[in-house]
Amino acid sequence: MPSVKKKTAVQSRRRAAKKSVVRSAQKKTVLHLEVQSAVKRVGVPTNTKLQAWAQAAYLVHHAAHRGRRKQAVTPVHVSLKLVGSAESRRLNLQWRDQDHATNVLSFPAGEQFEFEPVPSLGDLAICVPVVAREAKQQGITQQAHWAHLIIHGVLHLLGYDHEEVRDAAVMEACEVALLEQLGFANPYALDEAI
Repeated sequence: MPSVKKKTAVQSRRRAAKKSVVRSAQKKTVLHLEVQSAVKRVGVPTNTKLQAWAQAAYLVHHAAHRGRRKQAVTPVHVSLKLVGSAESRRLNLQWRDQDHATNVLSFPAGEQFEFEPVPSLGDLAICVPVVAREAKQQGITQQAHWAHLIIHGVLHLLGYDHEEVRDAAVMEACEVALLEQLGFANPYALDEAI
């Protein structure tokens, strides 16, 4: 008889905490997402969905880093600009020295000022045509790809990175777990299958 790997108590608690975070992400707004559009919103989910996904990433990060203390979640602000290929390419060249349009760019906020009523995590720029093209190439829905990129971008704003293998593993595990709780498949499984 094959051995069945039992979940440890820690794994079970983590899954329960993540489910609770996703459920609470829909109850109280702690991450305000301001959406600006420089292009037509063809295939772009509603602002309500974009905000829910961004907030879920923020709350999971908060839950993972608060330790045993019950700290209140600080409300934050994120600006999201929906851009076309030309603007994405320009921003990518200017800030990352890469001369092509890309799916998501994140710009973490710098110094926070005391008079700001709600601190900013930073800004995201998502290229609508690139998201549509990638979703089609990967054989996934645009909604699934949008959810992944919003979560990915917010995690970057929170300091997550994927430059080193170890950091990438942490960031991807967080994304995969959160997307699973939201009902989306593992986006990295597609890369492994290719």
